[in-house]
Amino acid sequence: MNILVCLKQVPDTLEVKLRADFTLERDFVAQVMNPADESALEWALRVRDQRGGRVTVLSMGPKRAESTLREALSRGADEAVLLSDPRFAGADTLVTAQCLAKAIETLGGFDLIACGRRAADGETGQVGPMTASLLGIPCAVNLTRAEAGEQLTAWQLTETEVKVWQCAYPALVTFCEWSYRLRLPHLLGLRKARTAQVRVMTPDDLGLSAMACGIKASPTRVVRVSAEETGVRPCHKGSVEEIMNALAAKCPEVFS
Repeated sequence: MNILVCLKQVPDTLEVKLRADFTLERDFVAQVMNPADESALEWALRVRDQRGGRVTVLSMGPKRAESTLREALSRGADEAVLLSDPRFAGADTLVTAQCLAKAIETLGGFDLIACGRRAADGETGQVGPMTASLLGIPCAVNLTRAEAGEQLTAWQLTETEVKVWQCAYPALVTFCEWSYRLRLPHLLGLRKARTAQVRVMTPDDLGLSAMACGIKASPTRVVRVSAEETGVRPCHKGSVEEIMNALAAKCPEVFS
């Protein structure tokens, strides 16, 4: 089974700075693998270990994003591909999904595509489902667990319950943070990561013009940023009995 994992390199801080065009200033900030993407990678590696095949990791970003791909190689990924070119810069979620979908079509032959449910520096949760829609394949999001048998079985976390879905391959899935604990790198993996060739693809390799990628092609962009006041949320202190009575009144089916 051939699996593609989409990874994103994000700032290792909550205190990010914005450029004049309201895109993130990523220079001089430590970068790490997006937390939710760690779950996607570990799940893909487990499926590969059980069913055979290959795991390819794909990212879009500046040259330094190669370090995140090499980290994935050290954990057990088989191949790494980086979409990197100044023309990709500033893409919104739609254009990012379009570029990823085009890259996936160019690379071809994947049974499963795994992503994190959201990026820590964006919080939109849009790129995975958009990519699936552009590829015309089923998509299951916000997963805490998935099994790749004769068909895909996925456990989806919602606001009220966990739902179980099944679908045929190929399919795209997005995982919640910490659904799967990413394995540690091993010695052979570290050696491979140091010497492996990371394939770099540009818009030309994908058949995209400069006007079809990056900020120029993006139909949405940030035009204003405001800061909200922060503080302690108002709360009510009560006895255990009062709290239990309030919960019972709100959710009688649970306490009946």
